[in-house]
Amino acid sequence: MSFRAPTRDLAFALKTVGHAALVAEAFPELDEDTIAAVLDAAGAFTEEKLAPLNRIGDQQGATYANGKVTAAPGFAEAYQAFVADGWNSLSSPQEYGGQGLTKAMELAVFEMVHAANMAFGLCPMLTQGAIEALHLHGTERQKRLVLPKLVSGEWTGTMNLTEPQAGSDLAAVAARAEPDGEGGYRLTGQKIFITWGDHDAAENICHLVLARLPDAPPGVKGISLFLAPKRLVNEDGSLGAANDLRPGSIEHKLGIHASPTCVMLFEGARAELVGTANEGLAHMFVMMNAARLQVGVQGVAIAERAYQQALAYAQERRQGRAAWAADGAIWGHPDVRRSLMLMKARIEAARGICLTTGVLSDLGRLAADDSVRATARARQELLTPIAKAWSTDVGVEVASMGVQIHGGMGFIEETGAAQHYRDARIAPIYEGTNGIQAIDLIGRKLNMDGGATMDALCADMAATARTLSATAGLETVGARLDAGVAALERATDWALAHKGPEALAGATPYLKLAGDVAGGWILGLQALAATGEDAWSRNKAALARVYAAQVLAQAPGLAEAVTAGAADLEAATPEAMGA
Repeated sequence: MSFRAPTRDLAFALKTVGHAALVAEAFPELDEDTIAAVLDAAGAFTEEKLAPLNRIGDQQGATYANGKVTAAPGFAEAYQAFVADGWNSLSSPQEYGGQGLTKAMELAVFEMVHAANMAFGLCPMLTQGAIEALHLHGTERQKRLVLPKLVSGEWTGTMNLTEPQAGSDLAAVAARAEPDGEGGYRLTGQKIFITWGDHDAAENICHLVLARLPDAPPGVKGISLFLAPKRLVNEDGSLGAANDLRPGSIEHKLGIHASPTCVMLFEGARAELVGTANEGLAHMFVMMNAARLQVGVQGVAIAERAYQQALAYAQERRQGRAAWAADGAIWGHPDVRRSLMLMKARIEAARGICLTTGVLSDLGRLAADDSVRATARARQELLTPIAKAWSTDVGVEVASMGVQIHGGMGFIEETGAAQHYRDARIAPIYEGTNGIQAIDLIGRKLNMDGGATMDALCADMAATARTLSATAGLETVGARLDAGVAALERATDWALAHKGPEALAGATPYLKLAGDVAGGWILGLQALAATGEDAWSRNKAALARVYAAQVLAQAPGLAEAVTAGAADLEAATPEAMGA
């Protein structure tokens, strides 16, 4: 089926997470009609230019030959159209050629990009992270010569962290950077899993690379960040000779076949230091945090794409006697409809969590009051691992449910449902596995202020629960949200009181609990805000009720899973487990 950009859902979600108030303060010229026009234009672009390439990209993919990578058929042309229409520069700084719009709007647009064609969206997604890293930590030369080209999309950016021996453990990074005697450096080493590490869609590629200087201390405190372009950049901004770096191969993957995942070889490549020596990991985290939120949006996006296809199939497929459909369409079977409503509810919840995090990012930069900025940044940091991990888990779960609704046809590649599941599966893995996000949440983010930021979030959610409980038709949503918040508070108190392996053993159920409750809060806010009498508006309350019954009702059990402790896990041995 063809993809339909969910522009109405996105515009409504933005309004319910505080985007309107942000815009009124920081962007008074950006009215509701303008926001709608931007979303509509982006939706049309993704429907017409990107969605038609999704299937051929999966079937043919990017190719590698003679030391070069060629993008999947149609992708280079689509990228040039993407750049020409200005979609690459939405939230970038105006002084470097960007449009200076909100991060939340950029996320809304990129959700449609990823839903239409996830493999395509990875290329500009990583460029956005490179823009943020250079804007904050780049030299004046890098900002003058490189940053405007990244903002415009004429050049693309990559993130080079992983090595064969250094995956999640970046302390093991071994790539070397030797001073060249001319103020620059020469990079030597191999990086793996480099997304869009080489291609023919843009005239230059700017690689941000983690490497060690000769006198660097061991571990993560000895890592520096370098900029190594595919083609060298002259002082007048023109392109010079090819740099001494190349793709060694591309990976053959489960999904996202049109996104070239490269082994990159740096063979004495010329490079410039970005930021301060031996502080590269901190500098790179700017890019990684931007990418983590974008990956959360990917989870929402692929769930939306899988849901749309499953909903269309359920209306077309006729099988048996359906309780609620005279024509026998499987849409009329209660369990199929339950599945579809739960898919839709999870998508709306995850979308709201990601856009809330985007609005907080904007408030942390743009709010006039210092205390508002500080509070927004603290809540953004707390929500980022939830947005990444919970939303990408939603992506996999919804895509799997989409295959299930197709039945046997979902297991057949021709229907396309399997592609969504295969594409979705990478999102919980890259940009920090979801297990690492859970550890970050319970081990660092929760403890950064003694739990005060989580306490404040719980208080806001509890206030919404009280409003829901006093609203006709939403009383059960309020009651279950209130119980979910109470469960999250119990789990939080336990997590703050326990450290080390005992707390880490409960990290994943804690993140799921936090995401489930925050998702119920989002759906409750949407149900309260949807005051129209049309079917779309009335369905917001129905989605909140379904989610409350199917998801929030499980919150007390999740809280028990958090507090179960680690004794049995610690005592387990490989032999006992069947090794």
